[in-house]
Amino acid sequence: MQNIQKQISRLYLSTVFGYLSLSGAWIAILAARGYSLVEIGFAETVFHITSLILEIPSGVFADVFGRKNMLIVSSIMRTIGNIVMIFSSNFWMICISMMFQAANYNFSSGSGEALAYDSLKLAGQEARYEKYASNQLMIQRFCRGLSTLCAGFALFIGYQMAYGADLLIGMIQIWMLGSLYEAGTGRKHENNEQSPLAQSEAKLRNLQIILHNIGRELVSCFITSLSFMKKAKGAVLLMFCNSLVGAADILLLYFLQAKLPESGMSDSALGFALFFMELGGIFGAKIILKCKQLQYRSVFVITGLLVFCGILAEHSGLCILMTAGGFAAALGDDALQVRTNTVLQDMFPSDQRATLISIESFTFSMIMIVLSPLAGGWFSRW
Repeated sequence: MQNIQKQISRLYLSTVFGYLSLSGAWIAILAARGYSLVEIGFAETVFHITSLILEIPSGVFADVFGRKNMLIVSSIMRTIGNIVMIFSSNFWMICISMMFQAANYNFSSGSGEALAYDSLKLAGQEARYEKYASNQLMIQRFCRGLSTLCAGFALFIGYQMAYGADLLIGMIQIWMLGSLYEAGTGRKHENNEQSPLAQSEAKLRNLQIILHNIGRELVSCFITSLSFMKKAKGAVLLMFCNSLVGAADILLLYFLQAKLPESGMSDSALGFALFFMELGGIFGAKIILKCKQLQYRSVFVITGLLVFCGILAEHSGLCILMTAGGFAAALGDDALQVRTNTVLQDMFPSDQRATLISIESFTFSMIMIVLSPLAGGWFSRW
């Protein structure tokens, strides 16, 4: 498949624009606006309740309507969420913004991975997926690191300007996503040689067919995916283990945005500290590629211990030790994520791939709903 490298490169580039953000240190921004860690924890819970509701349906939509289309919908949700945050004047508007940001996460999670794996599989290069997953996580961590590196600048210019800049980045991402093609059909979504009238008639017929079959296809895809999960209990266990470690790491890094300044770190140094912690994920995603012989159980134990050590370091109250703990936790999280993604992708049937990946994210959201308010109260007492 001659266009596979372009497809993968465009997926990488869309990830860059998806994770670059002046509002990356959103917890620090909310804390600077006067919101408590308990309120921030509640906002995070709203995010994950929304995610819980939309996660599996968004995966089904991706399998039925196309992964590229759902990636575009994801960017639109992000744009709306940023607009709401710009005009937010109270805590409830912030929660509404978090709901749209959750929808952004839902419609992108699973869709990008499924599109990449099926694109590689169509080209007979599915063995490259582990490297792709590793590269994606490194890009995500690096871009999140750059975003948090701008924490001091975002606090200086104000949240409205920061989220306004994100609007422009989101527009570029939507344009980039438009250049992708659906691997399932092998067709590029470009203008063909048909006349505009013929194209419109064809689209109308396709829409009628889709509306006629939508209920049956959605239900069928969901039931088939649940049937697979019932038989593949090992996949369920992998999802839970990965989600548990990931949730602990994410919450630690989130609340360190607020805890580090309380420990005496300046706004200018905060960005560098957050960037350094994100680099841990890049190292983790790279190191795991060198440990192919290490069994999954061993990977889980080692990475889980790294995250646990990061949580212990947070309670030291020492900025340097807290930052090192965040680095170790991110390293463990992304190392486990790469290994889990590779194992699960090989297990998932292609026509339910996005749905099943969404079920993994569903598991993550359930854990986060329980842990987020608890973590908010826990970290606020230390």
